[in-house]
Amino acid sequence: MKEKLFSRNFTMLVLGQISSLFGNFILKFALSMYVLEKTGSAAVFAGIMALAAVPAVVLSPFGGILADRVSRRNIMVGLDLLSGIAVLATALLFRSSAMHQTDIALIGGLLVVLSVLGAFESPTVQACVPQMQTGDNIIKGNAVVNQVSAAASLIAPVLGSVFYTAAGIGPVIFLTMLCFFLTAGLECLIRLEHDRPAKKEKIGAIVKNDFKESIHFIGKEQPDILKMLFLATAMNFLVAGAVIVGLPFIVRNILGMSAGMYGIAESLMGFAAILGGMAASWLAGKKEAKLSARANKLSGGIAPVGLCFLLAGAAFLLPLGGIAKYTVNLIGFCGIQISASVFSIFALSYIQQKTPNHLAGKVMAYAMAISMCAQPLSQALYGILFDRFEQSVYWILAAAGIAVLAIARYSPGVLPMNSLNCLEK
Repeated sequence: MKEKLFSRNFTMLVLGQISSLFGNFILKFALSMYVLEKTGSAAVFAGIMALAAVPAVVLSPFGGILADRVSRRNIMVGLDLLSGIAVLATALLFRSSAMHQTDIALIGGLLVVLSVLGAFESPTVQACVPQMQTGDNIIKGNAVVNQVSAAASLIAPVLGSVFYTAAGIGPVIFLTMLCFFLTAGLECLIRLEHDRPAKKEKIGAIVKNDFKESIHFIGKEQPDILKMLFLATAMNFLVAGAVIVGLPFIVRNILGMSAGMYGIAESLMGFAAILGGMAASWLAGKKEAKLSARANKLSGGIAPVGLCFLLAGAAFLLPLGGIAKYTVNLIGFCGIQISASVFSIFALSYIQQKTPNHLAGKVMAYAMAISMCAQPLSQALYGILFDRFEQSVYWILAAAGIAVLAIARYSPGVLPMNSLNCLEK
């Protein structure tokens, strides 16, 4: 009998993610517009984003240990409550501030706090999916979570631009606070089994033993996981900064478009991610023989990302108007989003399927830390490059495209041949 995908637990998890991600995307959109408008610098915006990303890389392994030692439901509830409190505190301080420098510092501080809390919550959420699902439902479950994130990014920027334009940054922050508290309430309804440790250990011994066990598992027992993570790290370095820093800078500063036009761009990027999730879910239902062929060529699927980078860069070499350049760049960046979504869903599902439940939190944390370790450097580098080459941005996009094509050309043997077949078992 085929297992039900939307069980009670998974439904509550998805609804909680809808609320949390919706608030997060609205908040980050509004904050990015505020910082760019007040400073006019991609480097400042990129520096704040890079600083906020550091805790997620450094602390996520500890979040994985917590996810395997404490009730995952309780972790999610507690962290979302703390996120809501942090946003509330920032909103109150924001209202009392009369200096732009103080506002920017508050924004940076809030993003760092949310990043710290996210470092503990993200591996917990990722570990919950294989605990709630089995077989190819793991891929479908990850695709649903990916589509929820994409749908939030599709709708939230449009609403964020409306709220930000009509009411300013303060009310947007308060709205985000309500979303976090709602998420915590929904997560209270989740029921997951949790096996308490047979014996109590000191914190230092727990951290040491868990690190040792998880590193041995990834490095010795499942080296294919490590290979996939290194490939994801390289791709994340080339893609993350371009999407997070480059796209808003291109739309707002280079092309001179309004916040509303940037909201449309972000929404279309969300729609592209939904298409990527749908494609991954469709592939999960294909027969094993077809999946084997697709698994062997999965690394080759990276090539469209490089081609889309070249397309976006070409728009600035052709005699096109502002709207035409905007349209071509949207096509290119949306193509990047679709391909990256399919790759990330299958890579994550493969890692989850190969990892036992008692190690799921730690391994998911390592997966997140390794794949994200290049993100702060990527954001900072792209910020400097876009500031320096603002009049010749095509060089940046072309270089990124060529680098991605080189990875696609020389990494066909990195991914395991049976990476998709194992998900059918």
